[in-house]
Amino acid sequence: MREAVREREFREYAEARQAQLRRPAYLLCGDWFQAQDLTQTALMKLCAAWGRVRRHGNVDAYARTILTRTFIDQQRAGSWREEPVSEPPEQSAGVPDGPELRMVMREALMELSPRYRAVLVLRFWEDWTVEQTAEALRVTPGTVKSQSARGLARLQPIVENLNSEGTAR
Repeated sequence: MREAVREREFREYAEARQAQLRRPAYLLCGDWFQAQDLTQTALMKLCAAWGRVRRHGNVDAYARTILTRTFIDQQRAGSWREEPVSEPPEQSAGVPDGPELRMVMREALMELSPRYRAVLVLRFWEDWTVEQTAEALRVTPGTVKSQSARGLARLQPIVENLNSEGTAR
């Protein structure tokens, strides 16, 4: 009986939160199909630990932590590789704003290493504290601060370059 209740609770949680987990997954990997796979893998891992996680609370934070760690582990293992395309995607003219700005930022994030990308997504997209990010990535708060600064420093010229390419067309 308890197993059926546990399974039902997890199914309800997964159905309710899947879209919320897929958005940061997309920002991490840059592809909706890979984001879906990453989300499903994270949910499978969460299911295995559901009883313990549910008792301790803050399931959402635990799920995002699993998602981020799974992404980093997959990048280390080289299970996801970029595939070259014959022509780069079209960019809009003018200074981007609204959805265009989000696309430029997403493209710029893809230029960063997986670790910098993970730190920036957790800190600035998910709005996590330095301590929460450090715990999720299993690093010190100082490492999060330095990687945030370095990641932002590397992101700025990429965004400027993407903006100038967009306005030059």
